[in-house]
Amino acid sequence: MVKRNSSKTICIGGEAGQGLVTIGQLLCKALVRSGYHIVITQSYQSRIRGGHNDFFIRTSVDPVAAPSKTTDLLIALDQASISEHGHLMNRDGLVVLDAILDPETHHALKVPFKDLAGDGFLNIAALTIAGALLGLNESLIQKLISDTFHKKDKAILEENLLVFEKALKWVREAAPAFEGLPPASPKGPRRLMLNGNEAIALGAIAAGVRSGFFYPMTPATSIMLTFIKHARTMGIVFEQAEDEIAAVNMAIGASFCGAPSLVATSGGGFALMAEGISLAAMTETPLVIAVAQRPGPATGLPTRTEQGDLLFVLHSGHGEFPRAIFAPGDVEECFSLTQKAFEISEKSQGPAFVLTDQFLADSYRAVLPFDRIDTKPLQSVAHAPDTKTPYQRYALTPDGLSPRLYPGMSHHLVIADSDEHTEDGHITEDLSIRKKMVEKRLKKTALLLSERIPPSFTGDSHPHVLFICWGSAKGAVEEAAERLRTPSLRTATLHFSQVWPLAPDDFLPVIQSAGVVVSVEGNATGQFAGILQRETGLRLEKQITRYDGLPLTPSYILSAFEKIDEGH
Repeated sequence: MVKRNSSKTICIGGEAGQGLVTIGQLLCKALVRSGYHIVITQSYQSRIRGGHNDFFIRTSVDPVAAPSKTTDLLIALDQASISEHGHLMNRDGLVVLDAILDPETHHALKVPFKDLAGDGFLNIAALTIAGALLGLNESLIQKLISDTFHKKDKAILEENLLVFEKALKWVREAAPAFEGLPPASPKGPRRLMLNGNEAIALGAIAAGVRSGFFYPMTPATSIMLTFIKHARTMGIVFEQAEDEIAAVNMAIGASFCGAPSLVATSGGGFALMAEGISLAAMTETPLVIAVAQRPGPATGLPTRTEQGDLLFVLHSGHGEFPRAIFAPGDVEECFSLTQKAFEISEKSQGPAFVLTDQFLADSYRAVLPFDRIDTKPLQSVAHAPDTKTPYQRYALTPDGLSPRLYPGMSHHLVIADSDEHTEDGHITEDLSIRKKMVEKRLKKTALLLSERIPPSFTGDSHPHVLFICWGSAKGAVEEAAERLRTPSLRTATLHFSQVWPLAPDDFLPVIQSAGVVVSVEGNATGQFAGILQRETGLRLEKQITRYDGLPLTPSYILSAFEKIDEGH
């Protein structure tokens, strides 16, 4: 856990199209390659150009897992950045801005960007100055610029490097008063710079997925773009469908034929997939959908974050059937839980979900390379010489799991039907068979429970204060608990990375041993707290919620907790 006051936060603000993401991503790469940890928060408006965007980087020599409310270094590419973020500046913070802008009342470094960078290279000048202020290795920044632009026209690369040299010379001569980062350990392990969406795509590939289908929808699109980036190398088929209805049904068809498939979408797109989810359940076909949440209803705030779709995903699809829902708390879990989702989907022959959100989707972290030894490729069922004839795809079994064969991959005839069906797959309206088939499908809940991932407990045993959270709230909640802890106040967190199905014995003893129990969620109604009450009868009356489109932060949680504590 990050030590108090040991981190710095850099905010890069400007209009869409000014290149602030280029500054942010290259600066992040420099930080990670220098041995620092990072947490990224990206906020952007739903437009191509114009509108205020920002790119927050919290960095430290110690591990960090949550964004910070305050800012140490503000790279203001426009006046709105100062108005929007100036009030968040720490006392010794520095605003870096164009000489033509007004620093208002802040300690500022006015930069003659026009002289240094001309019209098209302001972002390179800003990157160079930011790196110098933080104390990053100059040759590392130069190499990143070269690596980024070497495939472009040689003249463009040379112009970028010239701007780098001019900006570096200028900031050395200006010698602004700003305390950079403490040195990172040069002997630390190499880390990857990945965001949640990239990790989900890589987790699916590591699981052995052979196909992917989607219709673009923020903030899920980059899952499939990462997937596509590696598709040719990995021999994966993909398709951008005409709509989400087509995407989910293509995925079911591919999975039915033996090509495990990934689907990625968000709220409104997922709404169109509801019938397909029921089709997967009825045909007992594996299906994994990554749902990247954003604020609703309807279009809502398409580029902001929220944990508002948990109940929607839990109850999606008509009829009664089991499902598994995973909610990664960090980038590492995005990778591992996506693998787990495919594993359990194949085993249970039904739908599984990976539930993330815009904050985690776009949040870059410094992560250790994933251990390929831990990957478990999906098991093929194409060859089954011991299968009895005539083949019964939906044979009634004690555990609800029937032998599954791929059509055309054996001498058996594989029949499936979206209507209720007999054991051999033919449509039926025999109500006694209907009852048996419903019970057969529901029996698979036992498998899902046996393979469940219990919540993780972090902190002091028998805590005075216990925070309960799920999904991307993990880092902010754990840091808030750590900040709150004193020698006389024990604190802990209980984080759920699998939110369905639940086994009360996994967590009730921990909750019952705690003093004050507080639920923390990124939604307005405490959706997960409601699920816990439904499953256990335990009502969590103390809740901290956030639903303004911004991610939870430790400061936000502690401020809200003070109000709860005062009320108590």
